[in-house]
Amino acid sequence: MSPSVEHMTSPPPVHRYEGRTPILESNSPALQFRVYAKCSTTKARASKMALPHFDAETPMFMPVGTMGTMKGLTTKQLEDLDCHVILGNTYHLGNRPGPELLEKVGGLHEFMNWPRGLLTDSGGFQMVSLLRLAKITEEGVEFRNPHDDSLMMLTPEMSIALQNSIGADIIMQLDDVVSSLTTGSRVEEAMLRSIRWLDRCIAAHKHPDRQNLFPIVQGGLDIGLRTRSALALAERNAPGYAIGGLSGGEAKDQFWRMVSLSTDILPENKPRYCMGVGYAEDLVVCSALGVDMYDCVFPTRTARFGNALTFTGSISLKSGKYAGDFRPIDEDCPCATCRNYTRAYLHGVVTKENVGCHLVSVHNIAFQMRLMKGIREAILRDEYPRFVRRFMQRRFGGTVPQWIVNALQSVNIDLTVPDEHGYSAQPIEADFKKSPDSDE
Repeated sequence: MSPSVEHMTSPPPVHRYEGRTPILESNSPALQFRVYAKCSTTKARASKMALPHFDAETPMFMPVGTMGTMKGLTTKQLEDLDCHVILGNTYHLGNRPGPELLEKVGGLHEFMNWPRGLLTDSGGFQMVSLLRLAKITEEGVEFRNPHDDSLMMLTPEMSIALQNSIGADIIMQLDDVVSSLTTGSRVEEAMLRSIRWLDRCIAAHKHPDRQNLFPIVQGGLDIGLRTRSALALAERNAPGYAIGGLSGGEAKDQFWRMVSLSTDILPENKPRYCMGVGYAEDLVVCSALGVDMYDCVFPTRTARFGNALTFTGSISLKSGKYAGDFRPIDEDCPCATCRNYTRAYLHGVVTKENVGCHLVSVHNIAFQMRLMKGIREAILRDEYPRFVRRFMQRRFGGTVPQWIVNALQSVNIDLTVPDEHGYSAQPIEADFKKSPDSDE
């Protein structure tokens, strides 16, 4: 029997950071970043990031709560699931409840009763997701409010003012976002404008002593443009940096190359945040490429459709084959859903009752937290290549998407060569592969 990934995510408790001397560090007014371990094979690293509200461990996944709430979960549940940082959306929070109310109550932490880390985006992503509602100029972005059809101008200064009112530990610059599928002069225009807007954001930022402003690398899929962007941003000596403009439908073989290029250029002693990434295999690969932080709506969004995440892929609980299945989603998962409910029960309530979305969301976020904890612990033990191989074996079996093989080969993990257990994989052209479901 092959070693399971679950075994690798539950090592003896001899890891952690106590007694370790940081290998790299940086000290910003509101963020102290310490790298405690680096993989001797890949670019992966395990770190601690001290924020005003919480000391987070990286690599970490950050669930997304658009309007100060995680769909189907309370903040106490998120804390119990050991989420270190969660996201809020500046565009939506700026509309409701609005900056005046947030300032009156003392910021989003107080408003939503969340004692740990918060990160807010800038509103720039809506340039892509709500493009028909937006007009982009050098001044900023003019949105048509989808709630009341009124016009709202979002400038770099306004984005920062809103984020200062919200009070998140990490705030993002307003960038000129274009689809990752866009080509031509518009990509360079957006990259250069994003740098100019960054400088306006830095000038407008009122609370650098308690909020960390992260620039965002842009440049599309163009190596030259993305290199220029990363180099220009690194000169600003920010507390941390984000890698943006990806996960928008581009080929995965292009995606990972832009991520790796960015981590090669960005300062090694600062946290690196890859925006919009949440699939398990992407988290494993990008951590090998040197990324520290991730966010995505995927775990809770897919829960609303009855899909539960496991190490072998996604289980569609809507399927009739689970109607008489009295196992938990994952027998090794300690979450409240897996401890108390069967697949058969969940089959009867997913997509039909609110409780179904709630229960699967709890499990899916627990899965993401378990995965990230396993990644951190493997790096701290300097066993990350072994962890990666076991994960890929469990997730894909003997055929792995070509982009994953290529990405891992770039950091000295060759899945096509048998390991000590005899495992190897052949690449397949598809960017995605449906998970094995034979034993589910």
